[in-house]
Amino acid sequence: MRRSTRSAFANPVLVGAVTVLIVLVGVFLAYNANRGLPFVPTKELNVDIANGADLIPGNDVREGGYRIGIVSAMDPVRLPDGQVGAQLTLRLSQGYGSVPVDSTVTIRPVSVLGSKYVDLHKGVSPNLIPDGGTLPISQTRVPVQSDDVFKTFDPKTRRAVQLTVLGLGDSLAGRGSSLNDTIATLPALLGNLAPVARYLSDPRSQLTGFLQSLGALTGTIRPVAPAFAQLFTDLATTFEALSRDPAALESTIAQSPSTLSVGTASLRVQQPFLANLTTLGRSLTPATAALAAALPVLNPAVAAGTRTLARTPILNANLQQLLGALRQLALAPGTNEALRGLTGTVGTLNPMVRYLGPYQTVCDDWNYWWTYVAEHLSALTRYGFAQRAMINLAAPSGGGVGQQGAATPVNGTSGSDVPPLTVFGGGQFLHAQSYGAAIANGGNADCETGQRGWPKKLNSADPEGRNLVVEPHTPGDQGPTFHGRAHVPAGETFSRNPTTGPQLPYNPSNP
Repeated sequence: MRRSTRSAFANPVLVGAVTVLIVLVGVFLAYNANRGLPFVPTKELNVDIANGADLIPGNDVREGGYRIGIVSAMDPVRLPDGQVGAQLTLRLSQGYGSVPVDSTVTIRPVSVLGSKYVDLHKGVSPNLIPDGGTLPISQTRVPVQSDDVFKTFDPKTRRAVQLTVLGLGDSLAGRGSSLNDTIATLPALLGNLAPVARYLSDPRSQLTGFLQSLGALTGTIRPVAPAFAQLFTDLATTFEALSRDPAALESTIAQSPSTLSVGTASLRVQQPFLANLTTLGRSLTPATAALAAALPVLNPAVAAGTRTLARTPILNANLQQLLGALRQLALAPGTNEALRGLTGTVGTLNPMVRYLGPYQTVCDDWNYWWTYVAEHLSALTRYGFAQRAMINLAAPSGGGVGQQGAATPVNGTSGSDVPPLTVFGGGQFLHAQSYGAAIANGGNADCETGQRGWPKKLNSADPEGRNLVVEPHTPGDQGPTFHGRAHVPAGETFSRNPTTGPQLPYNPSNP
């Protein structure tokens, strides 16, 4: 016998497995619906908006009411004006087409329950936004939503509205007759209101200027609103005190017209001053703004100055005595003579110190002089110490330095009848260097004394070129002494040659 063939769907295990698979696929598709259906080609568009507007990933993107994509992500972003906004990443269906650069986006509510969607309105520009491009915030709009309006009625606001309505009800309760009287008098009031309205609407009434001035006034007092509110609190205290003495208040009111007349005239005179004061205030605005940053530095100075000012009376008293003594000194007959003498002394000493100062500050000559004085007075005698000295004899004849009536400078030779100063060790030469300089003209050390030998010829002014030494200085810088300095100390004034008295001939090649 043949076995009967069974259908696959007759197997309960297979049917159950297929059913579970279909349910899993449906759950997967439902779970991923917020991020778009799988295997559907999409493209991205970034949109900058001022705030999140309660959008969440998964909200619809629509055009003309038709769903064309979803909001796949929303991240904070720094906007061009420096503020922080939100950037939406829209995943649009490829079948929707490209987005022109002049397209606009508006955030709209789906219902009063608060859900939102992105309304994309295509532009007409031929230029298109590329895939992944950004629509700037200038082309997006987040209008006020109904849920934002409802949020204004928070519990505190609702309670306040209830109390207001309750208060209005209490104020109208039991006042039916008063309301009837009010309604009866309204025709007369409205009849008189018409000419008043015509007068106020006339441009000559300057009502617009009044309101503009009132707006400027309120703008001016806005920064000091807390102080202004405290002013009314203080005014209440003042009026309470005035109400205790009605007679005094009545007298004040009686005298107010004359006071106001004087005040009006005074203000008319003060008007130019007030205008200048306003200009000054505007000019001081940047300074006051900068003062806020400088106050942390100025405050300690002001605090220290406050303590110092407490001691200024004693200082002023002592200063008054000092100025009195100075006045007596200035009026004394000998003061001017003393000042003139002091001026002359300083005028004399200043060039001397400029010339002599480098001999000590650079060459240390004062110390060397005292060092050699101790050795100079060191010859032991029966009576103590005597000066060490040798007898120097000048050439007695032959044109020597000891011969009177010489017609020419000593030039190392003697007369024909006398050998050349063999007794004294050789010929003699005129050696007349007037100065042993301490510094060069630039201030570098040139301590000539004791720094060199004896030049044989230094006489640029002698036309015969004899072996004479008559230049004031030896050419070149001789440098400092052993303990000297290489240059004049900073801040010290100096001069290489004396600047007063007779001057030697100037040699440009060896100044």
